[in-house]
Amino acid sequence: TTRKLELPLADYSEEELSAVKGIGKAISAKIKELLSTGQMQTLEKYKEKTPEGVQDMLQIRGLGPKKLGVIWKELEVESVGELLYAINENRLLELKGFGKKIQAELKQAVEYFQQSRGFFHFATLEKAGESILEALQNLWPERRMSFCGAFRRHVPTLEKISLLIEGNAPESEELFTGILEEIDPAPGKWMARTTDGLPVELIFSGDQSFDHRLFELSASTAFWEAFQDKFPGVAASGSEEAIFARAGLPFIPAPLREKGEILENPNFSWIQESDIKGLVHAHSTYSDGQETLKAMAEAVRKRGYAYFGVTDHSKSAFYANGLNEARVLEQFEEIEQLNAGYGNAFRILKGIECDILYDGSLDYGDGLLGQFDFVIASVHSQLKMDETKATERLIRAIEHPETNILGHPTGRLLLSRKGYPIDHVKVIDACAANGVALELNASPYRLDLDWTWIAYALEKGAWIAINPDAHSIPGIEDVHYGVLAAQKGGLGPERCLNALDVEAFKQFCSR
Repeated sequence: TTRKLELPLADYSEEELSAVKGIGKAISAKIKELLSTGQMQTLEKYKEKTPEGVQDMLQIRGLGPKKLGVIWKELEVESVGELLYAINENRLLELKGFGKKIQAELKQAVEYFQQSRGFFHFATLEKAGESILEALQNLWPERRMSFCGAFRRHVPTLEKISLLIEGNAPESEELFTGILEEIDPAPGKWMARTTDGLPVELIFSGDQSFDHRLFELSASTAFWEAFQDKFPGVAASGSEEAIFARAGLPFIPAPLREKGEILENPNFSWIQESDIKGLVHAHSTYSDGQETLKAMAEAVRKRGYAYFGVTDHSKSAFYANGLNEARVLEQFEEIEQLNAGYGNAFRILKGIECDILYDGSLDYGDGLLGQFDFVIASVHSQLKMDETKATERLIRAIEHPETNILGHPTGRLLLSRKGYPIDHVKVIDACAANGVALELNASPYRLDLDWTWIAYALEKGAWIAINPDAHSIPGIEDVHYGVLAAQKGGLGPERCLNALDVEAFKQFCSR
């Protein structure tokens, strides 16, 4: 509600805020308190009463306040570790409202939470990393330096920003004052944090070759070991370009240095952001987007795209203000009016993100679905499925003649929700057989389809659509993260659906 207000919150009086639907007097008072003091006393009071470990457990998906309250008060569990121990001892079965199924689901959620702690989305670290690199280059213009490690390989979730710096470490960490803090010097490698608390690893090449160290530190363990076995001694000196040339290989960019298999078949394509001609999968205020259809279309056009496929939610997505049939036709009218003003320079396409219902059917009848230029079919509800059920549900939707793109195939949220299990081979095979593109959802919190499955999809002749799933104008920029993930999978523009021009895109969707 507050995001959709026209002015900054500070510009409203408490009375004006309390008159906004969904806010009221109590919340408006807390907003003003937060704006003026930086805190809310009510929240601070309850934080003081609640152990830190219990607050951590509130972040575990599927463990709501009521269930957690019972576990805390009745079992005296006050940390994530204690909770996992209690689950392994079957102690949750003693509590009212907890059965074997709930306990098993909680175990999975707790284990995933523990595995994800200390990791960050690449998008969280990217801009901070660029700022640190720029500051250090200004500090030491005579030294070479580069990103390395998982950060340079654009791994979607990672633990730190890694930087390789030529030469030895400085004698004092005071040199980094104002750039880094909490510095922990160690021989050849310093750990530190940005001023915002993000972890940074500084590696100094010392007396070793900067080029050799950069090549070594930019490869995964699997790639490095495979390279050493296949080309012993080749990486000892010279630039990365020279190392690959001596091995008789084309230059393999760092994001592709994950698996050793690429050394056996180093022919790959390399999509760029500039290859994307149309932006498809975005939401407007017709459903749960923050901007009007016109504002989103203008933002897409100004960024140089030739077409914009708006895909608001279908009617079953009531939580997202999904469109009933009458509102779909209302949106169609607005699209036609806007297109009349654009002429041939830019086109808005009539799209929908149509819910895949539990039985695999789609949310609208065939008559209405046939009026869209394209249909993205996605699962948004009843996510608790085993692999067989999830796979069957997706394949039935894929086989629907109006489905053009399978949206975020596993429904995962990186570092938050693992996603429902699917048989990727069967789902990709079905997409290839039915002429349905797989979405690589470019939100840095999804990146679903996972990049590791792109090679198999290409082998089967499937298409990939890099879609931002934008709910606001800034969300359009998430195409950047989708392209990075697509590059890791070796996707080229020739198999990217929205790298086609608008007529070719529509032709694909009308088959």
